Amino acid sequence: MPALLSRLTALPKLGALKAIIKVLPVSQPLIFIGEGAALRLCNSIADQGYRRVLIVTDDVLKRLGVITPLATALHDRGVATALYDGVRPDPSFEVVEAGLRACRSANADAVLVVGGGSAIDTGKVIALAASTGKSPRQLVGVLKGRRPALPLFVVPSTSGTGSEASIAAVISDSVTHEKALVVDPAMIPLAAALDPRITAGMPAAVTAETGIDALTHALEGWMSEFANPHTDRLNGTAIRLILDNLERACTEPSNLAAREAMALASHYAGICLNTSAIGYVHAIAHQLGACYAVPHGRANAMVLPHVLRFNLSAREPRLARLARMLGLADLRANDAAAADALIQRVGALLAALPLQLSASMLRSNDYPAIARKALDEAHGMYPVPRYMDEADVYRILAAMQSA
Repeated sequence: MPALLSRLTALPKLGALKAIIKVLPVSQPLIFIGEGAALRLCNSIADQGYRRVLIVTDDVLKRLGVITPLATALHDRGVATALYDGVRPDPSFEVVEAGLRACRSANADAVLVVGGGSAIDTGKVIALAASTGKSPRQLVGVLKGRRPALPLFVVPSTSGTGSEASIAAVISDSVTHEKALVVDPAMIPLAAALDPRITAGMPAAVTAETGIDALTHALEGWMSEFANPHTDRLNGTAIRLILDNLERACTEPSNLAAREAMALASHYAGICLNTSAIGYVHAIAHQLGACYAVPHGRANAMVLPHVLRFNLSAREPRLARLARMLGLADLRANDAAAADALIQRVGALLAALPLQLSASMLRSNDYPAIARKALDEAHGMYPVPRYMDEADVYRILAAMQSA
């Protein structure tokens, strides 16, 4: 479908979405931040009177011993815990359903998630399904829960998704590998702990991939048609923190100041997801994940520079403003030079990180399906500044292959 026709078709949906966003009551979690924040969160859970907590995590964090001190802290305060460690990357409905069974078996009165975006999304849907009596598949869509979720608490182990602050969760179909979206403000956690000691265990490659996911959230939010002064402040701050700290977090894994800055950046960008949303970087990256099992943050890194260039004609002044705000361009530089300085800085960061950016897995005969699914995902849901057609997606895919 031509880009202009796609835009005209999507406008009514985007108008309705913007109206919903304006009236939708979206809370923000209470944040514990700094070294020891996870233990302070556990004390808060006990202080609030919860007595049967399901801990949702993955087997890697369990084996690394991340869960034991948190469970011990809860036990010491009289809180019984049950453990579900079946989370996998890009969690499927089956993974969520198994966690839901564990939640019901434990008669849990609260859920504590310890993990990255996959674990947090799993826990959010478990908490909503447990309180509503609906299956995870019945919750796919917007506002399908219609009741508060089970009280939810989160300790992110990565700094990328910002899922602890967003109203959405992504669950994959295990057969088609397509991603389904559950959108409901009832899934916002009551509290979250941004603890650099927890994230310090991330390998450099995971630190890089998740950090670029957060950068993509913030940059797409900055370029969004739904951006406003509030999201600009938070997304602009997130971008500054990531440009200043991500490389250091990769090369100095025990640098807690850099880890804390990245956690905060991810959280700021996650808050903005509820308003400014995402765009074509994610729409295309999701297809790379589904088609070739490319990890999400790495896929974003592969796509991001090309979409930034594509959006220049529609967002050059705003990108230039951001570059000047970040000190990447002289105040006297024209918009073209300033915007280019920002794109060059993003490219330099990507080159400095331990990222596998080769797109050799791409096959030209997959282009039509990737383009069609990316455009179907974006149009009417993502407030993109400039619309693509299939030929535009083909050009980006080809440019990725030749990079």
